[in-house]
Amino acid sequence: MSEIRSVQVTRYVTPLREGGSLPAIAEADDGFLYVLKFRGAGQGVKALVAELVGGEVARSLQLKVPELVLAHLDEAFGRTEGDEEIQDLLKASQGLNLGLHYLSGSLTFDPAVTTVDPLLASKIVWLDAFLTNMDRTVRNTNMLMWHNELWLIDHGACLYFHHNWNSWREQMKNPFPLIKDHVLLKHASKLEEADAFCRSALNEQLLHTIVNSIPMEWLAYEEAYGDPEAAREVYFQFLNWRLKNSFTFLKTALDARAVGV
Repeated sequence: MSEIRSVQVTRYVTPLREGGSLPAIAEADDGFLYVLKFRGAGQGVKALVAELVGGEVARSLQLKVPELVLAHLDEAFGRTEGDEEIQDLLKASQGLNLGLHYLSGSLTFDPAVTTVDPLLASKIVWLDAFLTNMDRTVRNTNMLMWHNELWLIDHGACLYFHHNWNSWREQMKNPFPLIKDHVLLKHASKLEEADAFCRSALNEQLLHTIVNSIPMEWLAYEEAYGDPEAAREVYFQFLNWRLKNSFTFLKTALDARAVGV
């Protein structure tokens, strides 16, 4: 895993009015455009943590994810923004936010139009069961087609245990029945092969590296008594257990596919 770059946001371009979190296209000091996810929105920094961890785990599995960057908003940014709701959001998002490289010209994945390779579909289903990502359904695929390749976006709904922090040990063992609603499940005919690949691609050291890349200022949760390292350890334990016990969610996916196909 390469180090996550940091950029300074220089220009707010346009809001992306999708859902309640008001992400936006913004320009940074490296000259690139990013889809910016704000710490002051909706689920706050926990959505950014899920986005970062989910994206970097996906990348480690050789799945295509836009580059993630830590995007800094300074105090003066957004003062000239005319929209009061956006201005409030920018004020609440001073400091580190998360940006995803903007895939200009990309198209929303349409399962009725594009057939996905069975092994690729199986890896994505495995990823989302591993991360307890409830948000890759027919209604909201969170995938894009760009240059004839499938790209994964928006992992903010992953790791939803952290919204009920004290239940993490129980949620760690969740067989994830929601996988039955996954948009690619019907194409995922190589789940056992995907499981073998993913379990070999990930390991404790890599999971530590990914979890250690979460900015400390995002992890000062009240539920962890403001101790970022304690919060970091919970994420590691959650991911490491699910990796070592992937059969728990693999069986759920296999059973759901057997019923649905």
